[in-house]
Amino acid sequence: MYHVAAKISTIEGNREHRREIFDSNVIGTRHLLIAAREADAGRVVVTGSFSAVGYDPSDPSRPSDETMCFFPMEPSMPYERSKSLVEQECWRAAAAYGQEVMVATCCAVVGPADYFPSRLGRTMCDYANGKLRAYVDGGFEFVAARDIVEGHILCMERGRIGEKYIFSSEYKTISEILDLYEEVTGLPRPKRRIPSDAMLAFSTVASAYLSHFHPDFPQRFTPGAIRLLKKCLHANTNKAKTELGFKPTTIRDAMNEAYAFHYGRNSITNSQAKPPRLKQQQVA
Repeated sequence: MYHVAAKISTIEGNREHRREIFDSNVIGTRHLLIAAREADAGRVVVTGSFSAVGYDPSDPSRPSDETMCFFPMEPSMPYERSKSLVEQECWRAAAAYGQEVMVATCCAVVGPADYFPSRLGRTMCDYANGKLRAYVDGGFEFVAARDIVEGHILCMERGRIGEKYIFSSEYKTISEILDLYEEVTGLPRPKRRIPSDAMLAFSTVASAYLSHFHPDFPQRFTPGAIRLLKKCLHANTNKAKTELGFKPTTIRDAMNEAYAFHYGRNSITNSQAKPPRLKQQQVA
């Protein structure tokens, strides 16, 4: 059984929003694990989040591995905290009940079949449609959609009970992601870079206002997202590579696949955006 569902959010939100994240992610995982035990469903692979992996507070860019504990002593998003608690539910099920459960830790996903779309998918479409006029630099770990799917399958086939594995394709700065956007779309990247400290201060005020008065309004540069980007967290994927045989692909390929998908769905309406290098039907 694969448990990949979660309420994803980068905002602090109001009390109701935070309760929804906790109930969906933490209590939902507990109920699923109980149901899997009662149904004798066998192995359960639960999707984790790299934002809930620990890091070195003295050097956040030092590569994080599976042994590093989530650091709750600094501001964090409700989503991050909930995914850390999801892991605790998994370890409790493994230790107390001997349940065959493991965690496949996911980074920021890039790829096709992004129907919702995701935050990254929406950003790509906004870029191609000329709606992205500035950016905040920083960096994060990105994983190709095909790589995180492969990671889940590897966990199911070879993973050890009560363990987690980090799956990432490549670390990229936001500037490098914009370079890839420019490459796939043929459109120039925005020249205005907003200092992250200034954007963090502005977004803190703006997000608090929007979360309270306009909770359904989409927020791109939230305080939580900017804090993550400022840390420039890197991932150590050696455990997945050595134990499971994980072989990551490239974010460039994933970006081409994502662009072909969104272009094929007519989500990119800018006539100046070039046609994709790949055909949409190859990657849908």
